[in-house]
Amino acid sequence: MNTKHIGVVKFFNVGRLYGFITDEDTGRDYFCHNIGLSCHVKKGDRVTFELADGLKGVEAVNVTLLNDNDLLKILCNGYDNKTQ
Repeated sequence: MNTKHIGVVKFFNVGRLYGFITDEDTGRDYFCHNIGLSCHVKKGDRVTFELADGLKGVEAVNVTLLNDNDLLKILCNGYDNKTQ
């Protein structure tokens, strides 16, 4: 399940250390705990993430902010999150 996905932070509760990320391709929401973050995120941030089995199902892990330069690299390198 280590395929990279692109999504948007639906919300993140800093006090409770969890939130949800919406996958841009599928529209599905994934739970994300603070442990799965590699950076601070807030509502509306675009991120890349991977999926892993968590205690209550599949959740987002290895969450990283996606900036315009990252997106350009992805597009130029033929990134296809269904095949990588």
